[in-house]
Amino acid sequence: MTEDSSPSARKIIHVDMDAFYASVEQRDDPTLRDKPLAVGGSAKRGVVAAASYEARKFGVKSAMPGVTARRRCPQLLFVKPRFDVYRSVSKQLHEIFARYTDLIEPLSLDEAYLDVTADTAGIGSATAIAEAIRRDIRNELFLTASAGVSYNKFIAKVASDQNKPDGVFVVRPGEGADFVATLPARRFYGVGPRTAERMSALGIHTGADIRAQSLIFLEQHFGKSAQYLYRASRGEDYRSVRPDRERKSIGGERTYAEDLIVDDDLRNALEHIIDIVWERIDQNSTQGKTVTLKVKYADFQQITRARSVSPPVQTRADFERLSRELLEALLPVVKGVRLLGLTLSGLESSPGGLIHDPEGVAESSPVQESLAF
Repeated sequence: MTEDSSPSARKIIHVDMDAFYASVEQRDDPTLRDKPLAVGGSAKRGVVAAASYEARKFGVKSAMPGVTARRRCPQLLFVKPRFDVYRSVSKQLHEIFARYTDLIEPLSLDEAYLDVTADTAGIGSATAIAEAIRRDIRNELFLTASAGVSYNKFIAKVASDQNKPDGVFVVRPGEGADFVATLPARRFYGVGPRTAERMSALGIHTGADIRAQSLIFLEQHFGKSAQYLYRASRGEDYRSVRPDRERKSIGGERTYAEDLIVDDDLRNALEHIIDIVWERIDQNSTQGKTVTLKVKYADFQQITRARSVSPPVQTRADFERLSRELLEALLPVVKGVRLLGLTLSGLESSPGGLIHDPEGVAESSPVQESLAF
């Protein structure tokens, strides 16, 4: 951090669209409104990319096999994803963000961090800005968004999930440590099911339990994650909102509610990940030399397979071909697959492009004290 920085004085909003893909489909097709809907997959095969809130009431969620989703909700409707439409709506969304700040860090098509410390729009408070953004989204895009408002990125992101859908949650300076103490350990970044099980065995169930441990204890049991857990459990996160940070790779992965073992199910799951990752590649106007496939099996064994090419991957067709070839070389699988992921690395910007790093960690920048929460 720079000496004149004051992370606790930042005003950060995390905006997260509500069931984005499904909500866009329901907006554009009135016959789908108020009905349980799954984007992607099908009743016979494939994987759910997104689920409407009506479907979530039945336990349908993203990354779930279509067969399981239909079993949980027999009346579930399936529609194919339209990523060109989602990208177009995302562009409109970011135009709304830009009315209130230049410091926008996109995480995906439907969520972003905004640093509104400077209050360039003269709204008066971070909470009022969050409400203004949500109002613009509702009135102009006919969609809803939830927002978390706080003094750092970690708490803002967690807070945006507190009053979903269509809500705001504010955590002010001085409230962060108490708020984090009540969180289940599973809500901390990087704490997946396996890590949560290890924590539970150690008697760690909440943020307060993490905070009660020494840094040495956390390092012994959680290695590289120890520093993060130690700070986050105290409501600390020094990352600044960085719109334009160079990154080394772009990727995406999905963990599945049920292990995949049928070849066609794996192929369909891969197509979904190709859609997700290419969307991010296209959004960043970049190209790369290496495609890597990540596979985690039911027994948690993890492998990666990679292909490097020259010239770099420049088209979706090239990315699809390399990704499929990497998967086909592993088929058939003899044990279930619980996670698939793809990464494009060795990045370089396309002409006129700019590579973003939505998860970049950087030094703090000077902030102003004028804006209230």
